[in-house]
Amino acid sequence: MFEHRILVVEDDPHLLDLYRMELEDEGYKVFTAVDGPEAILKAQTESLNLVVLDIKLDKIGGLEVLKEIKKKDKELPVILNSAYEIYKMDFSTWLADAYIMKSSNLDELKGKIKELLKIG
Repeated sequence: MFEHRILVVEDDPHLLDLYRMELEDEGYKVFTAVDGPEAILKAQTESLNLVVLDIKLDKIGGLEVLKEIKKKDKELPVILNSAYEIYKMDFSTWLADAYIMKSSNLDELKGKIKELLKIG
């Protein structure tokens, strides 16, 4: 069985654990990163099917991480996951395949992941 590999980039450790557990329960192989440099490194070294990317990150912001990821693989789907709706107006977010507002209910995120990975 093919296992989809997802990188979740989130600087809040509690949210990171929640996303990892919920997505692993859905059957995904989940990699995690807590800041921009770690996210870029994992995107370059791991064979990924999708990235869930927070925008507000330490060291290198999520929008810069998005540019680096798309520079390496423009076909890799990236979902921006932010608590801030204001970033939707930033044209650099248009590189992403989706923009999801953070929520404790992950149904919208899970649905978008399945849509982008063309699952069921």
